[in-house]
Amino acid sequence: MKLVVMSDSHGDVETVKAIAELPADASFHRGDSERSFDDPAFGTMHKVRGNCDGDSDFPESVIVSVGGKKIFAVHGHKHNVKQSLLELYYSAKEQQADIALFGHSHLYGAEMKDGILFVNPGSTRVPRGGNVPTYAVIEWDDSVRVTFKNMAHEIVDAMEIKNF
Repeated sequence: MKLVVMSDSHGDVETVKAIAELPADASFHRGDSERSFDDPAFGTMHKVRGNCDGDSDFPESVIVSVGGKKIFAVHGHKHNVKQSLLELYYSAKEQQADIALFGHSHLYGAEMKDGILFVNPGSTRVPRGGNVPTYAVIEWDDSVRVTFKNMAHEIVDAMEIKNF
């Protein structure tokens, strides 16, 4: 299974279109697109509402199954992800999710906790922490690989989990 995840594009429609067109089993925008819900740039992306999104058609969360994995996706502002992943962890446990996707902090990262993969793709527009703009690619088969890529689709950082 392959997922492409982006967040916090803050009005950058060209990047949204480019990432939406990447080959994947599913793609996700974790909010703060500052676009309308029905903007054609999203293509078939699963998307949620961020704290900077004005269109009320965006859902607060999305739950989908892809490749036998249950994915719980939020922006993160309502789960206080800038302070801790604890609220998001409890929500993901309640949803019996295999993967929890979020954004909001503009910092990329991934970790596995109690069998749940947590991934923040960073920001494609205004990254923080001295990082370059990034999105994430998740590949889950015999192992779990999360690759963070820049806007030239070059690898910035990666992690792999085996025998989880």
